[in-house]
Amino acid sequence: MPFWCYILKCADGKYYTGHTDDLERRFAEHQHGGHCSFTAGRRPVSLIWAQEFATRYEALSSELVVKKWSRAKKEALAARDWARLSHFARPPHERVSPQDQRKQC
Repeated sequence: MPFWCYILKCADGKYYTGHTDDLERRFAEHQHGGHCSFTAGRRPVSLIWAQEFATRYEALSSELVVKKWSRAKKEALAARDWARLSHFARPPHERVSPQDQRKQC
């Protein structure tokens, strides 16, 4: 049985990160409200990212990591923009902007 870590975008623009063993059922629960107080008042929600895992432990571990990420990093993950994800993975004082990279050349 597969397990999932996922990110939802709520109607108010906030993100919700969770994990489940049935992605379709869990998404429907979020969409209809009543099961999760965070998303119930922020509907409709849209699924912007999901990753399948072999075990619940792996899915939960992923949720706990992704949940702490910044908005920019979650958006990069959802867009599958690995360069941007890598950029936002660095502390702000270590990030090099594209303009700074051109100056170094």
